Amino acid sequence: MTQTALTPPPATRGTSAPSSSRHRGAELQLPERPSRLAATLWSILAALVILIAAGGLQISWADLPELPGRIANYLWLMFESPNWEKLPRALFETWRSISMAWLGALLCVVISIPLGMLAATGVGPLWLRGILRGLFAVIRAVPEVIIALVLLTVTGLTPLTGALALGIAGIGTQGKWVYETVESVRDGAPEAVRAAGGTTAEVTRWALWPAVAPALLSFALYRFEINIRTSAVLGLVGAGGIGSMLSNYTNYRQWDTVGMLLIVVIVATMIMDTISGAIRRRLMSGGRA
Repeated sequence: MTQTALTPPPATRGTSAPSSSRHRGAELQLPERPSRLAATLWSILAALVILIAAGGLQISWADLPELPGRIANYLWLMFESPNWEKLPRALFETWRSISMAWLGALLCVVISIPLGMLAATGVGPLWLRGILRGLFAVIRAVPEVIIALVLLTVTGLTPLTGALALGIAGIGTQGKWVYETVESVRDGAPEAVRAAGGTTAEVTRWALWPAVAPALLSFALYRFEINIRTSAVLGLVGAGGIGSMLSNYTNYRQWDTVGMLLIVVIVATMIMDTISGAIRRRLMSGGRA
């Protein structure tokens, strides 16, 4: 009786080994290695595009080793002993550039927020959304300098040209930010207003606008920061501001004055970025307890 109880049945001994073998075979089966052919072909294509682009620029590769020394030489000429005699004029022109940036940002925000909200899904009709989004894409494709050159024939060499160019160029990007922000709002509040019998205008006013206002105001301040940097570039084409002074003194090779102007531009830009960033953080996080 004891021997029979300790000895496993023959059927059990015969069936346990094949079952464990099947489990080991299943564990050792590895997935197929993914193909890297597509990634390799795209990498080769990107390398060919880079090589063709570099070859078409007719770069003098022999001059590249001398480039760092030349840059260091001009930096030494500009910042060895900056000419501070033109500082009052530089500060005035910097203020004009900031004014251009601010007016351009206001123009951009006033136009882009209503148009951007109409371009959002669920607010404007389908045909209007298509037109507005296409308009935003066209505006984004045109640089601010090109817009300023076109406006120069109408408004002349005035700071108004720079402000209009900054405002028009910003509508494309700002409008895209607006409708993407509106579309990211959760459907709870809009659905509640619609369930209460609200129209599309009432949904926009009482559900969408309170939800997106802090983000849109933050984007408006960020647009102002971008305009400050771009206003210096617009001055190079005659739109006024600190960029015009930079262009004039660079053409006359007065590097000590150019260095002083660059210092003023950098300091003014950093100050405005700091102030604007603090306001944006306050808008997004709310008041402190």
